[in-house]
Amino acid sequence: MTQPASSPSPEDTPALEPREDADVRDSLYRTLVQEIEDYAIFMLDLDGRVRTWNAGAQKIKGYAAREIIGQHFSRFYPAEALARDWPAYELREALAVGRFEDEGWRVRKDGSLFWANVVITTMRDPDGTPIGFAKLTRDLTLRRQEEERLRQSEERFRLLVESVEDYAIFMLDPDGRVASWNAGAIEIKGYRPEEIIGQHFSVFYRPEDNAAGKPAGELARASRFGRVEDEGWRVRKDGSLFWANVIITAVYDSSGTLRGFAKVTRDLSERKRLEELERSSQHVSEFLATLAHELRNPLAPLRNAVGVMQLEPQLSPTIASCRDMIDRQTIQLSRLVDDLLDMGRITTGKIDLRMASVDMAEVVAHSVEAVRPLADQRQQVIDVRLPAEGVVVEGDFVRLVQVLQNLLNNASKFSPTGGRIAIEIVNEARNIVLTVSDQGRGISPGSLDTIFTLFAQEDRLLDPTHNGLGIGLTLSRSLVELHGGMISAQSEGRGMGSVFTVRLPRARRRAVRSTNAAGRPTAAMPANAMRVLVIDDNRDSADSLAMLIGMKGHESRAAYDGASGLTVAREFLPDLVLVDLAMPDMDGFTVLRALRANAAFARTVTAAMTGFGQNQDRERSIGEGFDAHLVKPVEMVLLDALLADAKRRFLAAGTGRPLA
Repeated sequence: MTQPASSPSPEDTPALEPREDADVRDSLYRTLVQEIEDYAIFMLDLDGRVRTWNAGAQKIKGYAAREIIGQHFSRFYPAEALARDWPAYELREALAVGRFEDEGWRVRKDGSLFWANVVITTMRDPDGTPIGFAKLTRDLTLRRQEEERLRQSEERFRLLVESVEDYAIFMLDPDGRVASWNAGAIEIKGYRPEEIIGQHFSVFYRPEDNAAGKPAGELARASRFGRVEDEGWRVRKDGSLFWANVIITAVYDSSGTLRGFAKVTRDLSERKRLEELERSSQHVSEFLATLAHELRNPLAPLRNAVGVMQLEPQLSPTIASCRDMIDRQTIQLSRLVDDLLDMGRITTGKIDLRMASVDMAEVVAHSVEAVRPLADQRQQVIDVRLPAEGVVVEGDFVRLVQVLQNLLNNASKFSPTGGRIAIEIVNEARNIVLTVSDQGRGISPGSLDTIFTLFAQEDRLLDPTHNGLGIGLTLSRSLVELHGGMISAQSEGRGMGSVFTVRLPRARRRAVRSTNAAGRPTAAMPANAMRVLVIDDNRDSADSLAMLIGMKGHESRAAYDGASGLTVAREFLPDLVLVDLAMPDMDGFTVLRALRANAAFARTVTAAMTGFGQNQDRERSIGEGFDAHLVKPVEMVLLDALLADAKRRFLAAGTGRPLA
């Protein structure tokens, strides 16, 4: 009797189900991978040949499976990547660390390029032996194009900002240090980028604003509210002041972290001046009517009467005294009219300053001499305190005397008999500060803001004998501002005296030069001065360096190309030549060879100037025969060292030839 077939044992049944499930899962997974169209997913063998190919690979790369399976994956790479063996490098890296990721240009079947993100993963068997690679590729061309458009947009915006000349537009870091600098900032504030980047922006503020913490306060408000706007006085590099509109905007990144500040500054000096003129126009009209009645009509008969009395020989002492008094008052009236005419010239822009180097000690002496009769009449003492070193400004001597004389006249008029008036001048880094202080009537707090306004007078009816036309202080302020300075008033109140402060930029040191046919300075040079030639096709660079060397006590020339540099050298016979390497037509090395071929320059020291400062660049310059290699912008310490070394060689040579 046949026995029925035995049923599977319980131990056998579970063993079959996982294998069937695994097969199903593998099939589903392969189907899933195969149908994905947004990613190219395929496998490579250890040699880099394609083993599988999904729908995404066909869509992105353009090959059908039958066309590419068995082919090497290097065909997806452009010639440049193949030249550096990049496909093999990717496989080596993936094999070494298990995974490699890269972005770059890849090639489709039709030869077009696309920007791809590529991930290569090493596949291993259960024993850990590599059996091939899984490769996933994404087409990021659209993202790349968008990023490129954004980059180009940002670049255009940067170039636009840098080229704007009417606005100073620059960035500050979170601490307030300058991080960028545009053409408008150069024009308005006077600093070159290399002079100001890295410096704290408080250098643009007046000393009193810095003492009050204004720069830090503006940054704090910008951080808190996002933006702050202000108008006020700002300081240029040369120490002169200008009226500025300033907007500071806080800049945050996507995480909300403060990255710095954007700062936009406009020079509104001209607008402010016009606003002042507009505000005073009504006062001018009213005043002209008053002038006709109060000054013009009485002045003519007074002058006639004085003239008659001066012709009369037999006058009693009393009449003679009255005649002289009338004469003095006529002179005072004439001075008031002159002030008015000057104010009119200033408001219409018709006044010209005759600028020159002015010794402020002479300005003080002339002003004190002019006001001495009024002060002596009131038995007033004028104390003058000047620094031991000279105080020189660049200005119009006559107008500066006029300013100080007006301040002294006011101090004398409003000070009591026997009072003391003090004049003091103090040197600052970029300015001179002149103060006129008195112990007189003082100024109420409410009038400090209007005291310089045209025709404004405090307490007009309080003491009519002290009332003028209200021109003097306005005229003084206008003249000071025309000099690039500022004037201010301080007083503790009525009966506490007054202090008037004038700030003027110090005279800038200039080399005295003439422009003869050869462009050669005619000022006498020190006995041990050297002849230095700068050859650079960048004219600003050549001229500024030549000027700097001239200010260091040497005779300097500038040439703007190699050929003209050699021509100047043959006539000038320089002791030191600084040559820019990257010049058109004739580069610095060609210039050097031409110099070395001429026996006249056997002892001439030569230095290369370039924007490249790597070791190989220095080695090439020295190898070609240059004595030194300077990297632009040339550091002052290195320039001084070069000049000192050249001077030692110059003196050691003992040529004894005089400098032309």
